[in-house]
Amino acid sequence: MARYVLNRLVVSALVLLGISAVVFFMLHLVSDSPGRIVLGQRVSPEAVAAFDHQHGFDRPVVVQYLDYLERLLHGDLGRSYKLNENVSTLIAQNAGRSAMLSLAGLVVALAVAVPLGILQAVRRNGLIDRTATAVSYMLYATPSFLLGLALIAVFSQQLELFPAEASQSHSPWAVLTDPRAMALPVITLAAGSVAVFAQYQRSSALDQLGQDYIRVARAKGLPERLVLTRHLLRNACMPLITLVGTLVPTLLAGNVIVESLFNYPGLGLLFLNSLQREDYPLLLAYTLMGGLLTVVGNLLADVLVAAADRRIEVRR
Repeated sequence: MARYVLNRLVVSALVLLGISAVVFFMLHLVSDSPGRIVLGQRVSPEAVAAFDHQHGFDRPVVVQYLDYLERLLHGDLGRSYKLNENVSTLIAQNAGRSAMLSLAGLVVALAVAVPLGILQAVRRNGLIDRTATAVSYMLYATPSFLLGLALIAVFSQQLELFPAEASQSHSPWAVLTDPRAMALPVITLAAGSVAVFAQYQRSSALDQLGQDYIRVARAKGLPERLVLTRHLLRNACMPLITLVGTLVPTLLAGNVIVESLFNYPGLGLLFLNSLQREDYPLLLAYTLMGGLLTVVGNLLADVLVAAADRRIEVRR
């Protein structure tokens, strides 16, 4: 297992290196001069040239990339052009709030999708199964911003149950300390994942219900509740672990829409503002975080599945 994890870490590092190279060069192709972005369009070419020379932006792109990698290895993500602050500081200030929002959305999605998927499998082709499948497809096809706007229109403007704006607290625990203000953002973020998880859980549970160990458990006269919770649940959820690992970056992307829609001060809103300001160091750092979450999520999913099911042989 240790050798397997080590090999995966090496591959993950190479993937991150590739992501950083592609994004770095693409961002530098968008604009010919970071100095023009920082100083504005009306500044003189001489001032732009002086700024670029002072910060090394007039050097070859490959040299700039190697310099960026060296700084990255020392934990330096660069400095925001527009905010005039270290990118690592900005990320540290906002990462906790986004992480808690993503975690809350993931917990809500799993809490709804796992029992719903098993219920659909047990009652397959029945009214519950057909209704849940139709709703899941509808949620999956609905863009997050449209769902969020619909929730605001119904629950905030008409019923006045929840505020239209998320909590403006800078504490990462706003999801717990101000649940009323965070209800709509969490539901919006979780809805798409519920649709995917429930259908995936249904398919996995249907596959397990046809296995011999389920027939043996029922033949022994065990109550159906014990058959489902003690035997079916564990094996049916293992494929879902892998899916959760692959969808972690999707939550990060969903944060951009949800945080901007509900004006929640997190990484998603910071990324959107940096995109509008063409703040490339922030854009690059956010993209690298997405790549890091992707490789770490897949690695953790593989390790958890191997640990949960001893029958799975990890190639050494």
